[in-house]
Amino acid sequence: MEYSHSDEELLTQPIGYWSTTAGNAVVTAIREGLAPFGVTQPQWWILGQLATGENGRSRDEVLSVLWGYLDVGEALVPEMDALLDRGLITPDAEGRLHLTAEGDELFQKCASFQRSMRERVHKDITNEEYVVTLKVLQRMIHNVGAKAWHH
Repeated sequence: MEYSHSDEELLTQPIGYWSTTAGNAVVTAIREGLAPFGVTQPQWWILGQLATGENGRSRDEVLSVLWGYLDVGEALVPEMDALLDRGLITPDAEGRLHLTAEGDELFQKCASFQRSMRERVHKDITNEEYVVTLKVLQRMIHNVGAKAWHH
């Protein structure tokens, strides 16, 4: 890969530009990859939460975990409703949400896509480089007095 600038020049490049550009590029690729499955990224997140919830999850539990993802907030509610309307998730007698058989099948297909997307994003990047990158970004977030968390 050819880099945009020399190492010396990279020292003067704005982290905000590069971190935002990287984030946008990855999110765009993920959303484009999920589209053929008929799933939005927020719907994928919801399916993922329910796939790991042994006893199902309440709407509030799902929303509390995902609310801050990419500032999606209240937009999660209609995304969850769309999954209910499509019969991909269903509430039990106590109102806890579960994947239906069709929802689980779709989740498995999307999970396979996500694994391939992760391989694509991480191509030629060692685990050590990835960890260092995340730690540096977390320190920068801390340095400006902000907080970030991902489950």
